[in-house]
Amino acid sequence: MPFDSILALFGILLAATWTPGPNNLMLASSGATFGLRATAPHITGVFVGFGFMLFTVALGLGEVFDRLPIIQTILRWAGAALLLWVAWRIANTKAPGEPGARTRPFTFVQAAAFQWVNPKAWAMCIGLVGQFLNAEQAVQSAAIMAVVSMLSGATSATGWAAFGQFLQRWLKSPARLRMFNLTMAAIIVIGVIAVLWSGI
Repeated sequence: MPFDSILALFGILLAATWTPGPNNLMLASSGATFGLRATAPHITGVFVGFGFMLFTVALGLGEVFDRLPIIQTILRWAGAALLLWVAWRIANTKAPGEPGARTRPFTFVQAAAFQWVNPKAWAMCIGLVGQFLNAEQAVQSAAIMAVVSMLSGATSATGWAAFGQFLQRWLKSPARLRMFNLTMAAIIVIGVIAVLWSGI
């Protein structure tokens, strides 16, 4: 892949990974609730999981969807249901120490697996593969896309979790924490509705 294409890919990925989406809102909530250090496995799971997903999609999962579109439809609705569940969990997050409060953030595996049902991740994968995959050097270009996505994803995942931690002191008030989590959850719900509506 030419260097100018890699730069373009990096620029697109930076813009895409830094914009609000389910991953970033969950990371901000986790950073605010548990702090940056405890959220590190979640951060790593997001960008490594997406990089692996992008590599896999580039090497042929898109062709599976062409042949069996029902699989994509199933994933789409399963992803929407999971995102609504995540929004509900975020909306009902309690401050650490309160009865019933979550005791830990997402693990690496949970965060990596979440990418496969995240509509924003799928949209990014399909768009990037369409623009940057070189069919004659499929493995090489897929690997470059995956590595570049992990680099940009590491900056955004860390940044959003750090933003949440930065707000941690301000969110010491249970009322403020509740409002923050309700806002994060509402944004996810609105995003799910918009994605499903656009596919109708």
